[in-house]
Amino acid sequence: MTTSQSVPQEVVQQLAEYFSVLGEPTRLRILNLLRDGEKCVQDLVEQTSTSQANVSKHLKVMVQAGILSRRSEGNQAYYKVEDELIFELCNLVCDRLARRIELQARKFRAFSFLGKR
Repeated sequence: MTTSQSVPQEVVQQLAEYFSVLGEPTRLRILNLLRDGEKCVQDLVEQTSTSQANVSKHLKVMVQAGILSRRSEGNQAYYKVEDELIFELCNLVCDRLARRIELQARKFRAFSFLGKR
């Protein structure tokens, strides 16, 4: 696609909604917990130290976005990461943020009221 082409509003809207899923800290914590594999809701509630209603709300959003999948076994619901690409995306962002922080740290070290050490 060239820069002169207009992106359909529907595409932009879906992209924004997908990124907004990752804009919530609790969802990122849940994703991190699911890195090692499937977990039941109760495990996620205990490990996030938040309410079952809150965890369930976030899980529902991530299932709707296609990031997670859900299965039932008896009266338990289990969730796992369906789209492993989500970890690559998070790693890219983490690496970018780490580089930015490292650059800022170098600038602070270069600016010293005490002069050279």
